[in-house]
Amino acid sequence: VQLVESGGGSVQPGGSLRLSCAAYGFPFTWYDMRWYRQAPGKERAMVASITSAGGSTIYADSVKGRFTISRDNAKNTVYLQMNSLKPEDTAVYYCNRQPLSPNKYWGQGTQVTVSS
Repeated sequence: VQLVESGGGSVQPGGSLRLSCAAYGFPFTWYDMRWYRQAPGKERAMVASITSAGGSTIYADSVKGRFTISRDNAKNTVYLQMNSLKPEDTAVYYCNRQPLSPNKYWGQGTQVTVSS
């Protein structure tokens, strides 16, 4: 399993970012995929989830209406479109499959900083 997150950066409040996660080493279309985030001093928490075929999504209450998860199974890639960003969205963002791999692999994540 390998997961490569990208697309993070620094934006002002109200701005947008689109995160990407390229997946390798497992049958991508078999798995639901999730985005998580971990802010300094806090535990990692799920942000959004999408089913294997992309037909159903779930969002944390804190991001509903602002974030959109999607996937392209032809490219083995999952995306997170983040709009109306707030300072409290600042965190390292990770993607992963559900369930996790047996060795509980996590990628390096991508840093998102929202600040004026």
